[in-house]
Amino acid sequence: MLRVAGSSVTETVRAYDLLAVLGRDGHPSALGQAFAEYGRIAKTLHLLALIDPVDTGYRRTIGRQLTVQESRHRLARKLFHGQRGELRQAYLEGQEDQLGALGLVLSAVVFVGTRYTDIAVTALRAEGHPVRDDDVARLSPLRDAHVNMLGR
Repeated sequence: MLRVAGSSVTETVRAYDLLAVLGRDGHPSALGQAFAEYGRIAKTLHLLALIDPVDTGYRRTIGRQLTVQESRHRLARKLFHGQRGELRQAYLEGQEDQLGALGLVLSAVVFVGTRYTDIAVTALRAEGHPVRDDDVARLSPLRDAHVNMLGR
């Protein structure tokens, strides 16, 4: 398995040839099966950590990551409301352009939200209000109540 990874990284073997070695006629070879089993180890460890009744920290971490991703997708859907979230371009380049523009606008909204949140926290601290660092760490730039989605 290390030889396959090394060959892939150093590009001494083409990816097409590696795929041919890992499977034949739709069935994995012994090496392909070894890669599949190796991947199952990480999945099993993840599931065991997730259902561990004693240590709930891992579940909280996963929950926080999911919340951030769901918030990002929710904001992207709101920004993409004009076409009801549908890609209207029939060709691949047009769809990539639409998604690229959405990503750019989403990044701009997050940047502005981050900047203004920083300005607000700095102003509160300058006025002598007690602002704890752990509270600031929970602030999210993915909020959108201040964003005018209709452009009016």
